[in-house]
Amino acid sequence: MNLFRKKSVDQLLEAAEKTGLNKKLTAIDLAALAIGSVVGTGIFVSTGEGALRAGPGVIISYIIGGITAALAAFIFAELVTMFPVAGSTYTYSYVAFGELIAWIIGWDLLLEYLVSASAVASGWSGTFVGLLKSFGITLPEAITKPPISGGIMDLPAILITAFVAWILYIGVRESATTNNIIVLVKIGVILLFLFLGFSHVKLSNLTPFAPYGWKGIMSAAAIIFFAYIGFDAVSTAAEETKNPTRDVPLGLVMAMVVILALYISVAVVLVGMVPYKTIIPDNALPGALMSIGINWGSALVATGAAVGMISTLLITLYGQIRIFMVMARDGLLPEVFSHIHPKYRTPHINTVITSLVAAIIAGFLPLDIIIELCNIGTLSVFVIVSIGILVLRVKMPNVERKFRVPAVWLVAPLTAAFSLYLMASLPWVTWLRFGIWMLVGLIIYFAYGRYHSVLNVQK
Repeated sequence: MNLFRKKSVDQLLEAAEKTGLNKKLTAIDLAALAIGSVVGTGIFVSTGEGALRAGPGVIISYIIGGITAALAAFIFAELVTMFPVAGSTYTYSYVAFGELIAWIIGWDLLLEYLVSASAVASGWSGTFVGLLKSFGITLPEAITKPPISGGIMDLPAILITAFVAWILYIGVRESATTNNIIVLVKIGVILLFLFLGFSHVKLSNLTPFAPYGWKGIMSAAAIIFFAYIGFDAVSTAAEETKNPTRDVPLGLVMAMVVILALYISVAVVLVGMVPYKTIIPDNALPGALMSIGINWGSALVATGAAVGMISTLLITLYGQIRIFMVMARDGLLPEVFSHIHPKYRTPHINTVITSLVAAIIAGFLPLDIIIELCNIGTLSVFVIVSIGILVLRVKMPNVERKFRVPAVWLVAPLTAAFSLYLMASLPWVTWLRFGIWMLVGLIIYFAYGRYHSVLNVQK
């Protein structure tokens, strides 16, 4: 049995045509999808975590993470114009490397999307519970903490996941509209934080700039990279985009410009406002405003954080659902994941199953356990994509590319090198868990996927 059998471009496009998804999204929608997915839990949580590891040097950490993400975005843009179908990196790997590598990528993406969605839901719950406390409302720990943390379940995390699942169930147009509104609110509160905090920046808080040296900066970069996870969700929306070869690259570029500007600005203002040792990781931005006496601004930013996380959860779940749909269409997962609702034209059963799993993870596991594997899964995907774009330039030089990565033989190796460098900065236990995760994925593929693969059936 050929484990490296490949799909052709014609097979990809033919399968996409049969899906019947609505093509309603524009470049603006896609940029908002990327911003909605990326600017959320990361900027409100990872900034504080990174500052404790790097001090003011977290500004450099964000730049390093941003460069890595921006380089990868260029590569995703070219791949989408070659293969304007859903499935993200999984789909591209099926063409470049073959089925087994495609499965491994899909399994990696499960870490990035499904586990990240659960982490966002759990983070949203903590923010929401904190907001209620500021208004004098305290929810019982039994319904706000998972069993390991002394409760029964994290009910707010489960409920927010169910709400987002309903939005995704009724249609992508409705999902995009909801996301666009939330993105505007989220950017608004971040700009409010920058406006209120800028006048309180003190140069004395920026020294020493790198108290823990380069190792601390890279350690922070490996952690705060979580803040950049999700922009590649844009590529999973290719089949529902009006003009994917134009709109996807444009949407990615617009999104990355906004994301980089916001992140670096927030990092500068945060570590300039307050000494880095006093930053509260899980309440960094609101806590900083409160420490300088701007309580009303703190409350507004906290509210914006809670609202912003909803859009992050929406797009993260959206991406995972589309990847499952394509893997099922290829026979590597049960066919039920690819069924489309006759009225809403969405993968409805897939949406229910995926959201249910995310809700269970978020409701019954603590945040720190959920989030640990997200970064290494995403970075490993970036490494394989960087190699894949070069393979496709050699193997498929004549396939139409409406967008081409400039200086690809420099950009792709740099992307892989930056990603590997960040992976090397993660603790060894993360690598161990990642290895166990990949072993489980291989067992599933050899027990089910390789026998039910469409390419195996057609041979």
